[in-house]
Amino acid sequence: MPTSDEIDTPRGPAGITTDLPDRPATALLVLGHGAGGSIDAPDLLAVRDASVEAGLAVVRVTQPYRVAGRRAPAPAGHLDEAWTAVLAVLRDRHADVPSVLVGGRSSGARVACRTAGAVGAVGVVALAFPLHPPGRPERSRAAELATGLPTLVVNGDRDPFGTPEPSPAVQVVSRPGETHDLRRDPAGTAGVVRDWLRARGWTAD
Repeated sequence: MPTSDEIDTPRGPAGITTDLPDRPATALLVLGHGAGGSIDAPDLLAVRDASVEAGLAVVRVTQPYRVAGRRAPAPAGHLDEAWTAVLAVLRDRHADVPSVLVGGRSSGARVACRTAGAVGAVGVVALAFPLHPPGRPERSRAAELATGLPTLVVNGDRDPFGTPEPSPAVQVVSRPGETHDLRRDPAGTAGVVRDWLRARGWTAD
């Protein structure tokens, strides 16, 4: 069963929901939510289930603005600051876990990418990475994916926010028939993530 508590950050308390495997964890996967969404988005829940089953500990983080009841997202710098503070605590709590991975959906994926190096992550899982605002391809956020770390991007082929191009460190999987919410086949999306984690030795199987 998941356990929930809060971690104090410079931007207020962040919510933490932890799911542990039934054996020593092979890695810690920390996931963030979308701008106006929650950690109970279907793709996040499916990735949690598949990852825990594969032997990872999974922590889903609710940003302070959402804990405070606001839907409008905080500025990027505030999101990154809170996330970095949470990761520092989680690394201490799970010091016996050999590897830390970060990720999330949409805005949460961007936060994970921007801070991956600073928090000592070994890889990034980016669900529904919003390459650009709808109809504004000139405002590309592709540079945020250039972390130098192994990165998986899973986007829908009908996502109005666009889909990034792959690079040597970034694997991009386009899910047919999916839009930005990745709600059509969450289990399929989770399977892509599990296979990617397994191929890099971060699972127990």
